[in-house]
Amino acid sequence: MPAAPGIISGVMLLRRVGAGLGVGLGVGAGVGAGAAGIGWFYSSVLLDTSARPVFPERVLAVADGAVTLAANRLTAQPGTWGLRWAADGGSGLAVLGPVAGASSREVVRPLLGGDRPEPGSAAVLDAGPYDPDPAARGLPFEDVDVPGPLGLYPAWLVPAEGDTWVVLVHGRGGARREALRILPALHALGLPQLVITYRNDVDAPPSPDGYYHLGDTEWEDVEAAVRFAVDRGARRIVLFGWSMGGAVTGAFLDRSADAARVAAVIWDAPLVDWRATLRQQARNRRLPPGLSPLASAVTSRRIGIDFDRFDLRRNPPAVRPPTLVVHSAGDTAVPVSASRALAVAGPELRWPLRYLEVPLVEHTASWNADPSAYERAVTSFLDEVLA
Repeated sequence: MPAAPGIISGVMLLRRVGAGLGVGLGVGAGVGAGAAGIGWFYSSVLLDTSARPVFPERVLAVADGAVTLAANRLTAQPGTWGLRWAADGGSGLAVLGPVAGASSREVVRPLLGGDRPEPGSAAVLDAGPYDPDPAARGLPFEDVDVPGPLGLYPAWLVPAEGDTWVVLVHGRGGARREALRILPALHALGLPQLVITYRNDVDAPPSPDGYYHLGDTEWEDVEAAVRFAVDRGARRIVLFGWSMGGAVTGAFLDRSADAARVAAVIWDAPLVDWRATLRQQARNRRLPPGLSPLASAVTSRRIGIDFDRFDLRRNPPAVRPPTLVVHSAGDTAVPVSASRALAVAGPELRWPLRYLEVPLVEHTASWNADPSAYERAVTSFLDEVLA
């Protein structure tokens, strides 16, 4: 899968669990001991907060304003993408346009901006084509610190005249740059934006045990951000979450005394059923079907999470504002089936849900497939529900 800022960890999750399966089976001759070891390993990968970027693609050529990549399902995805690669002393990032030519071996995409990769570079197609902050989108912004339950959390404040603020929440293993794609469209609506961090992010406070809690505690950091916005003059709040940002903001809607301030929610490839996500990722690596329940049970014991509360179709949040769910049919990290099921159940749950499904592309890449169409869907939804 492509490595957007919240997708890199998904790649590592799948690959490391696959490797761990062989280790667990080799070491644990007893079936029970081996299964327990694999469950513990899978749980450890899930809770691991360290980010390890991978570069699975290869730059074959750079010429005539275009980049040639080895052909595969990911490099042939439609739309606008970033291309990230390791470079001496850091990394490079280029913006690539839609596929201009393809064969069974090569994919050619125009180089629209950014750095120029060297032929032979190991790279990754990145759903986040912009770096490093809102200035990359031509927007003024302020670096602020949000006081929260574990300390100070860095955030970007993109000012505007309105009193409805958008709080933007990235996915697991991601970073604030995930939000850079959508900031100009929201800014054009006159909405101040607060792009937040939460515990275990770079420069944010670590969780006391050093683990992700998969939304079960991170929602408190969103609550702190909402209160920060209110203190700065926000009258209403829009929540915008990607991937695990859906689980985090869903827990906020269920548990926070400030949830009633939320006027609208936008979720991109949201994690609305943790168990369904773990089952899908296990299937991706052809792991035994019984591994996911075992890993879920181990994880519950380790961090105290109740996964039933994170099945939003069966246990919807206490506060259910108008919500736009966008998900891609090609998502191999978080199952689109869970978003479909939630959308169908919306009327029964008395939850005004609007659903947009995008074909072909991978996790959190619906914007990349067609930026203009994505932004129209988001802005028309907000125009309607905030009117």
